Amino acid sequence: MSMIQVQPVIMAGGSGTRLWPLSRAGYPKQFLVLEGNTSLFQQAATRLAALAAPDLALAGPLIVGNEEHRFLVLDQLRETKAEPSAVLLEPMGRNTAPAMTLAALQGMEGGADPVLVVTPADQTVTQPEAFTAALQQAVRQAADGAIVILGITPDRPETGYGYIRAEAAGAGLAVAQFVEKPDLVTAEGYLREGGYYWNSGMFVLRASTWLKALQRFRPDILEATRAAFVARKVDDKFVRPGKAEFAAVPSESVDYAVMERCPGSDIPLAMVELDAGWNDLGAWEAVWQVTAKDADGNASRGDAIVKDSRNTLVHATSRLVSVVGLDDIVVVETADAVLVADRSKSQDVKKIVQQLDASQRGEQTLHRKVHRPWGWYDSIDMGERFQVKRIMVKPGATLSLQMHHHRAEHWIVVSGTAEVTNGDKVILLTENQSTYIPLGQTHRLANPGKLPLEIIEVQSGSYLGEDDIVRFEDTYGRK
Repeated sequence: MSMIQVQPVIMAGGSGTRLWPLSRAGYPKQFLVLEGNTSLFQQAATRLAALAAPDLALAGPLIVGNEEHRFLVLDQLRETKAEPSAVLLEPMGRNTAPAMTLAALQGMEGGADPVLVVTPADQTVTQPEAFTAALQQAVRQAADGAIVILGITPDRPETGYGYIRAEAAGAGLAVAQFVEKPDLVTAEGYLREGGYYWNSGMFVLRASTWLKALQRFRPDILEATRAAFVARKVDDKFVRPGKAEFAAVPSESVDYAVMERCPGSDIPLAMVELDAGWNDLGAWEAVWQVTAKDADGNASRGDAIVKDSRNTLVHATSRLVSVVGLDDIVVVETADAVLVADRSKSQDVKKIVQQLDASQRGEQTLHRKVHRPWGWYDSIDMGERFQVKRIMVKPGATLSLQMHHHRAEHWIVVSGTAEVTNGDKVILLTENQSTYIPLGQTHRLANPGKLPLEIIEVQSGSYLGEDDIVRFEDTYGRK
């Protein structure tokens, strides 16, 4: 039995604007825990790890994501005990076709030609065994040179997805046509007629097959992406394409660049049916679909009280949220923003994010609690000339050696041990001890212990913005 080399690829670069305010550009939906205790990204990695079989040699996942999320990716993979083959860091978003091209080029390093199993990082599956079986079937077909798409068996007339029309071809199915997101009447017709499937955005194909198809249909994307890959810099698991070169890559999706051009061409495009409780969590409507509901169709998470309501979703993250007399409504609460929307209009939440962006506000980018490579900080109070933060530093982690021009800081240790560099002195502080960092003083905070360090920081001064920082040394390359 000849072994098929399999390279899982997780597309983790999306921003998830339709799941605002829970999803933010700095902490997008794929890294959120929406149900259970693992994120969507971690679920994707775990599902792909189950593909190994006697004839399938499985490599560690190859992640394509954003530079700003690089430590989130590593931290979340570490929790699942997964070791990535590489993490390809896009300097800016260029849609899925260039992302898949980077993955193919990376996969072929050293003369290999693995079968790529490409999946978005923001999907859920309730029947993992069926998922594994369908993906393994797709891998074996793709090993012979076909491009294989996973088509989802529809269970409702969904208008939020694109569709695939498939026809019998030999022992399997061939893709006859791609169809844009339909209106409700058209979607109902697809369900009655049969032979139509939701486009899952999952693709299985050899790396060389993708590059040949791209050379055929969009050589400009291939040439520009290859130039960026050649100019890459490698830092352990991180692979950074050339920034200037990647900026010149045309932005295009996999579907538009290649897949929709294959029917009628000599490039075989097959489909494997996936009936595994799949859902693309693209909007709050989809989250309501997959969340457990009460007898009246209400779904809730967090500290929520729902009375006299039907088919409503309440997602509370930081306080009690109570609703009365709501039908088909979404309520999402975070520490700094609340969304109330008609469930049928949940696709339009991205319009709120666009307005926030145009107004140059911060709520579309960061939560009040901001994750950093060394831990996190939570801005719990703010007023004129002061700000109070909770700060957590991971065991063994160190913040940058830094200085502020406009603020002084008071640090109080709540738990753990702090190593504080304050000018030319280094001191250790434990629970209930404190120190003062004068304005303009060079300083650093580190956690030398084996338990998380938590402190309260009180800032005071004329300007308290995050950009008032001069870094002299930084473990995370942020100088």
